[in-house]
Amino acid sequence: MKRKIDIENWNRKDHFNFFSKFEEPFYGVNVNVDCTLAYKNAKQLGVSFFLYTLHKSLAAIQLVEPFKMRIENDEVYVYDQINGGTTVARSNGTFGYCYFDYYPSLEEFIEKAMPEIERVKARTDLQRSPKEDLIRYSSLPWINFTSLSHARMFSVKDSCPRISFGKMTETDGKRSMPVSIHVHHALVDGLHVGQYIDCFQQLLNEANQT
Repeated sequence: MKRKIDIENWNRKDHFNFFSKFEEPFYGVNVNVDCTLAYKNAKQLGVSFFLYTLHKSLAAIQLVEPFKMRIENDEVYVYDQINGGTTVARSNGTFGYCYFDYYPSLEEFIEKAMPEIERVKARTDLQRSPKEDLIRYSSLPWINFTSLSHARMFSVKDSCPRISFGKMTETDGKRSMPVSIHVHHALVDGLHVGQYIDCFQQLLNEANQT
């Protein structure tokens, strides 16, 4: 479900009209998050650290409304729930795209995600969900990156945020991971990116709960 924003009476009307005309309206930031407790929690639960982290990220997204906004036919909509579209590595060295519905329960989220991962791993094509109610995730577990850019097809209108996770490293018993966040400036400002980062970090610091 989604609801339409009344742009004429929106406090971001001028910002939307300004940035929506840009050839490249996306901007990005890169941060390092502390995943010491999150890694420990995932290991204790016996679940994928990537899926654990992805679930925490999606949980944070649900709490920051601008990340739930999308531009469709020059109108702005807010989705009730945002899900995840992500890359999944295949044994032949390529990757495929998965689509995961978000569930507040980590256990249910992983239970539903695993069959989708296996389905995509067994295929050889490259099909990406056309849905708008998602964050486009990717994972680069081989690279402790300090910056990141994305391939873009400018002829295709897109306003979905992109979030990428990098290589986890450990220093003096503390684990950290680089995270890249790219957003459409007509919808999301730096304030909102900061809110997402803070919320994501808080959820990574939580004790185990399913």
